[in-house]
This record gives sequence, C-alpha cells and structure tokens, in this order.
Amino acid sequence: MEQKHQQQVGIYLVPDQDPAGSLSECKLSIFLNKPSSKFNCFGWIGSGGRRFSDCGAERILGSRRAAAACGFAVTVCVLAATCFVYQWLNSKEIAEPAPMGKLIVDASEGSGRKIPDTMFGVFFEEINHAGAGGLWAELVSNRGFEAGGSNTPSKIDPWAIIGDPSSVTLSTDLTSRFERNMVALRVEVRCDSRALNNVCPAGGVGFFNPGYWGMNIEQGKAYRLVAYVRSSGPVDVTVSLTGPNGFPSLAASRIILNASDAENWTRIELLMEAGLSGRNSRLQFTTEKPGVLWFDQVSLMPLETYKGHGFHPKLAAMLEPLKPRFLRFPGGCYVEGTWLRNAFRWKATVGPWEERPGHLNDVWNYWTDDGLGYFEFLQLAEDLGALPIWVFNSGMSHREHIHVASIFPFVQEALDGIEFARGDPASEWGSLRAAMGHPEPFELRHVAVGNEDCWVPNYRDVYLKFYHAIKLAYPDIRIISNCDGSAWDLDHPADYYDFHIYETATNMFSMGDHFAKAPRTGPKAFVSEYAVTGRDGRTGTLLAALGEAAFLISLEKNSDVVEMASYAPLFVNANDRSWNPDAIVFNSSHIYGTPSYYMQQFFRESGGATLLPATLVKSSVSGSIAASAITWRDPVDSTEYLKLKVVNFGKCTVDLEILINGLDANSCVLSGVGKTELTSSDVMHENSFSAPEKVIPRKGEFANAERHMTVTLAPHSLTSFDMLLEKNTLRIKGDSTTTSMRSAT
Repeated sequence: MEQKHQQQVGIYLVPDQDPAGSLSECKLSIFLNKPSSKFNCFGWIGSGGRRFSDCGAERILGSRRAAAACGFAVTVCVLAATCFVYQWLNSKEIAEPAPMGKLIVDASEGSGRKIPDTMFGVFFEEINHAGAGGLWAELVSNRGFEAGGSNTPSKIDPWAIIGDPSSVTLSTDLTSRFERNMVALRVEVRCDSRALNNVCPAGGVGFFNPGYWGMNIEQGKAYRLVAYVRSSGPVDVTVSLTGPNGFPSLAASRIILNASDAENWTRIELLMEAGLSGRNSRLQFTTEKPGVLWFDQVSLMPLETYKGHGFHPKLAAMLEPLKPRFLRFPGGCYVEGTWLRNAFRWKATVGPWEERPGHLNDVWNYWTDDGLGYFEFLQLAEDLGALPIWVFNSGMSHREHIHVASIFPFVQEALDGIEFARGDPASEWGSLRAAMGHPEPFELRHVAVGNEDCWVPNYRDVYLKFYHAIKLAYPDIRIISNCDGSAWDLDHPADYYDFHIYETATNMFSMGDHFAKAPRTGPKAFVSEYAVTGRDGRTGTLLAALGEAAFLISLEKNSDVVEMASYAPLFVNANDRSWNPDAIVFNSSHIYGTPSYYMQQFFRESGGATLLPATLVKSSVSGSIAASAITWRDPVDSTEYLKLKVVNFGKCTVDLEILINGLDANSCVLSGVGKTELTSSDVMHENSFSAPEKVIPRKGEFANAERHMTVTLAPHSLTSFDMLLEKNTLRIKGDSTTTSMRSAT
C-alpha cells in the first residue's frame, strides 16, 4: 500500500541541546506537503552569523552561544515565519491535496464473466508500404519490371542505368517466360573494354535497384539473389551490393553463362554474404561485354526471415509482444481498389512468386509484386498463433459495383479461397496449398464480405448471395457483415457486424457507453479498425494512446457483445506516410513503436481472461478515469493473476482507493507482482527514430498489494497493477467449471 502525504503547514521554534545538555542552536522548521517550494523573505543574519534569504522546508539558525543568542534568533525566526506564512497563503503554488477516486472490484465467487478468446488481435493492410518494402522481406522494388504496365516500352522505376546512354540502354519488351507477367528488361550493352572506340568505363555499365528507399545490408548476413537471365551471347555479369553511389562494395558475385546456356531463360541463384554494412545500399548488375541481355524476376531476400517464411524478422517480431489472437488481412480499402481491376484478387497472389503478376495498389498509389499474398497471410497468422480473418472482395470497388445478377463468379472466388485455406490436399485448391508446402489446412474460421461496403445500395442483396453459399458449403465459417449493428438490429443474417471508429482522443475516451447500449442478442461486434487521429493523434501521441486505452477498457466491459478488436493501421514506412498515426514505424534500418503500440500490450492477457465487475464511485475525478479488472492464467505454469488497468485521462495526479471485495482472507493470499505505467511529461509526446523510447511502458515495484489499498495515478497515464492470486477459486457465471488460483511456486 502506497503511503500518501497529507497537506501540511507548520512552524516549529526548537531550542536544541548538545550532548551535555546545554542549548546549542535554535532551529526553525517550516514545512508543507511541497518541500521543493521556496518562498523568498528579506535578508536576515542568523545568530551564528549565517545569512538566510529564504524560508524552505527547514532552516537552521545556529550558534555556539545559543543560550545567549536564542532570543534574538527566535525573533528572527518569528519574523521569517510571518513572511513565510504570508507568502504561502498568497502563492499560486499552494499544494492542493491529490484528488481522490474510488474503485470497487467484486472478486467474489460467480461474479466473473469470461472475455472471448479472440478479443484483441491485429489488422494488416497494404498501406504505407507496410508489406511491399516492409513486412515482406523482399529488398527489390518492382522485381518483375511490371509496375509500368503491360504496354512496352514502359516505365521501370526505380531501376536505373549505370553508365552513359551511348554505352548502355534499358527498355522493356514482352519476352518473359512467365505467361501472367510477360514484361522483361532488355539491356543492350554497346561499349566493349577490348575495343579501341567506345570503351566501357572502369567497373562496366549496367543497371541498379535501390530497393524501397535504400536496402539495409548488414555485415556478416547472407542474402539470396534469384534472377532469370538470357542473352544473345555469352554472359559475364558482376552482381554487387554497394553503397548508394555504387561504392563501396558490400558483397559481390558473378553470373557466367556460355552462349548455348544463355540462349534460353536460365534461373540464377546466388548466395551473397556482406562484408560491410550499409543502411542505404543498392543491388547492381554490371558488365564490360557487349551484347543484348534480358533480365526478369530479380529478387533479393535476406537468408534470415521470420520463422523462415519470408517475413522481415524484426518487423514480424514486433507483433509477438502484442500476443494477437487474430490477424485480419489484407485490408481495408486495399481489398476493394479504386477500380475493380486493381483490387486484391487472391488467385493472382498464390503459386510460385515468379508467376504472380502483381498489381497496382491504386488506393494507396504504389505497385505491389504480391510476394505477400493470400498464402503468406495465412502462414503469418499461423506463425503468430493467431486466427486468420480473411476480408475478400464483394464485387465492389470505390467506384464500381457488380450487379447482384452477375455476382456468382465473385461468390465462387470466395468459396475457392476457403477451399485453398482449409480444403483437402486432394481438392483442386487444397492441392495448390499443399504444393506450396502446407498440406495441412489453415485454421480459417472467419471471413468478411467486403470492407466498408454497406453504403452501396445493393450490398445487402449481394451479401446474402455470399452468406448463403458459404454457409451451405462451410456451415462453421463465421461471416462478418460490413453493416453496423451497434445501434439497431441488422436486417440480414450475420455472425458479426463490422465497426470502424476514428476519433479525437476525448471522443474516444467517451465511447465507453456506446456498446453498453448495443443489442445484447444477435450478431457480435467486430471493432476491426479503431484509432485516435487528427491533431490528437499526429504521428502517434501519448494522448491518442490514452483515449484508445479507455475505449478498449469499455470493450472489455462489453465483451458479451464485442468479441474482437484491432487497431489500424499496423505499419508505416516513414518514407510513405499515407495515413497517420500507425502502431509501428520503420525505415530500411530502424523500427520503433508508437505509444498506441505499447498501449496494446497492456491488453494482451485479456483474451480468454475473466472480467471482474469494477465500479468507479462517482467523484470529482471519476469522469476522467477508466478502469477494469481481470484475472488471467499463465499458460506455461497455470499461475493465476489479478490485473487492474486504469487510465487517468486528466492532468492531475489522482489517489485511487481500491477495494477488492469477495476474496476470502482465510483462503486467498494477494501479493503484488509489479506496476507498469505508460506516461510522459507531455501528453503530446511521440516516439521517433531519434528518441524511440520517449513514451514506453516503465515497470516498477508494487509489493504491498492489499484488498484495501490506495495507489497513485500519474497525470495522463495508463497503469496496470499486477497481483498474484494464490489458493482461491473463482467461478465464472454460466460455467460449471472453476478456475483454481495457485502460487507461482
């Protein structure tokens, strides 16, 4: 239990004695509950010749002749004290007592309610170069030369020439070996190091790719290069990883083919180990040999990826501390496209990566090679121990929609996608999944029919076609409607309704009663996108995180209606901020989490936990406090914990009195494990590459946990108080089983 200072002010005039019993000095003690405050007085000379010019928490007027001088000193002390009290009473720094709040937690048997296992997860959308140039570890941008379109010659950015155009030219043609992406790069080398005229410059000529705003190459790490090459003659090409201007060389290898081998497309695979590091590196191909060469599907991947499945190891690892219970993918507006021709279509994103045509992400204005495709999303969910939630196109884009009479091909595409994920390896689409290395089915249980499409007039008619077809083939699949059912009952069947909210921090904090008013029967809510945005959010503020935390606490308390929630967006490449704020920020070499990212970690134990009734008693501060209480079990050792989460949205320190009722003192031992606090000196503070830990959770001691205690909440803070529960049993309402709470030992 934390001890609190009471507001105090006092003046003591004390004649001290030395060990012999004689007076040695006269002490003036003036104190209040803000000992750091100073109040200036007139200049005085103490009896021991000491000058004092202020009245602090304690001033000593000393003298070896205290018996003779104490009278004078007392006079001085009284005058000083009078000055002190006058200034104290008129000072703007008067220390008010910390406002008090009161939280009552009911931990009695039968009081708890289980929170759904799926409660909090993550939502990935291909926005902000989150996947292409981010989560997907491919270092080459526009690896198939398709970004400029299928009409040739075409734009090949960011590929660029090395050398003078008189020595080498780059163009595209439709000679690729891959039927779904026919564009290839044609390189004509005109210089010749053996000729008398038009001699190649030192190092040769060729072309390079800078990746996504520079490749991060790390010394000692290995990188796998794959490229398809053919030529009109012998091939002798140097492949290098270099600095941004072509030097220094970080790693190098050679492609050597004789004329007969080079006549047809040849797959080249090289393993390159970096001897040096470079945060802004590039991949380049150079030669000093004249002739015409063609390149296609050039890929450079780090040998080390997350669980060996192609994901950026550090970015994917950032998801682990969140312990997501589900992964919603691949969007978002990315699913729809501005035009249907540019929508995410799962069949174009599976199979060998070389054969994927890629597509223009026309909502967020960049090309994606679709290396991060439907299969990879399912794999990532499995790697994270999360359930996949697939959002598929419902025959609608931002500017088009398919008439209900023509919707069947889209319905069949959705059915085929489910079969790909969970069908028998001998089935048509299940066999493709097995060929890609995953014969076992993925655990796909949830699908969403479109994204934010409820506003389209024929959405309900189209939705019903999907709903009935999926339920007929896969009755266990849980289907998510785009229409909001939090204010009134839906007019169509659904297992979930989707709810998106982007708000100010104050409005988000005040959303606490929204789902308290939602219908208690019918489909459950899936809050698949939430965030504080605008001036409150900036690029990720503490203020935003606090508003969101209060909102999540309200979702916990209404988890009989709300079964899933996820923040949006998840990732942003700092070079392409299409949307702010985001949970995780990165560039080619650095990563940091925003306060909203760390806020989510406070809720990672909530899925499957037991929610206890937690009531804030009405007071002057209760309107700026949000709190919840859960018990949860460590899956490793079955130890049971009680966690209190409290948001102080106000600017004042608050003393919170906590009463935990219903724990039998004879059979339950409550002990503190620790306190974790997310706060900062300025509510608008943000993290950055230069200060990535300005606003992060700080752990502290919380040893004196009791059934009745008072804790201090810092201004603008989110705090969790974690306690170990030993030797007790709580029964969940409606559950015949009991949860035994045992010691960690």
